[in-house]
Amino acid sequence: MEQEQKPLLFIDMDNVLVDFKSGLAKVSEEEKRQYECDEKGKPHYDDIPGIFAKMDPMPGAIEAVHTLSTKYELYILSTAPWMNPSAWSDKVKWVQKYFDSAKKEGVFYKRLILCHHKNLLIRPGAYLIDDRSKHGAEQFGDHWIQLGKEPFLTWESVVEYLMK
Repeated sequence: MEQEQKPLLFIDMDNVLVDFKSGLAKVSEEEKRQYECDEKGKPHYDDIPGIFAKMDPMPGAIEAVHTLSTKYELYILSTAPWMNPSAWSDKVKWVQKYFDSAKKEGVFYKRLILCHHKNLLIRPGAYLIDDRSKHGAEQFGDHWIQLGKEPFLTWESVVEYLMK
C-alpha cells in the first residue's frame, strides 16, 4: 500500500525559526559599529561573521515544527547574506543543533535550502512561512503565511491554522 504524500511546507529561518535580535545581543559593541553602516547608510548586521550561530530559537518555533511535521513535509527555505560566507555554514550548524538534524532522524536532515529566489520553489499546494515579502515570498500568494502579522502573530496561531 502506497503512503500518501504530505503537503509541502517551507519555513524561513531569520525571525521565523531563529531570533535574529538574540544573536545581535551576543555581539560586541565594537563589532556592531563595524557593520552599522553600509553603502546605503543602513546597518548590515547580517554580515557579521558568526552571528547566525549565536541566535536562539523563536518562542514556540521548535514545538511548532515538531507538531507540523506530523502533517507536512517540512523544508527550511532561507536566504543567507551573500557577503557573509560564515552565515551559510552557521545556518546548517544551527539546524543540526536545534533539530538534531546531523542524524537521519532529525526533522530537517538534508532539508535546508538556501536560496535568494524563494519563488523558484513554488509548487501546487505548498506553503511558505516567512516574516517578510522579500526574495519571492509574496509570490506564494494565499499560501504565504506571514509570521508576525495578523492573523499569524505567533507560532501558536500558525499551527492552529495549518493543522485544521
